[in-house]
Amino acid sequence: MQSFIHYFLHFGFPFFIAFLLFRKDWKKVYLILIATMLVDLDHLLATPIFQANRCSFGFHYLHSYYAMMVYFILLFFRNPYRIIGIGLLFHMLTDLIDCLFMFHHCKHCFSDAPTFEVLNAISNFFE
Repeated sequence: MQSFIHYFLHFGFPFFIAFLLFRKDWKKVYLILIATMLVDLDHLLATPIFQANRCSFGFHYLHSYYAMMVYFILLFFRNPYRIIGIGLLFHMLTDLIDCLFMFHHCKHCFSDAPTFEVLNAISNFFE
């Protein structure tokens, strides 16, 4: 179920964002939102490149809090920068949700993760 939700939020939900918020140009906007998946290229800079239970939110360079501030600032520019900002921030939210799924199953697995406090606070809020 976690994988289905993760990939639906990455590839399916952007369709609804594009269609509901940018109906006139929804096809172009959907492609831009999907193109923001390229932010995951920063996973190639990690050592090791793949780690089964690693939370990408707050770990990889383009998933850092500093990067997220830049993505937020993009919301105040004209399109297509605003659309790119929406896509990148939604990508971060999707990755955060994925991390919360993993955190729920194994809290101690994330004890040394940079986002442990954030995950713990959100988890406690919903319990």
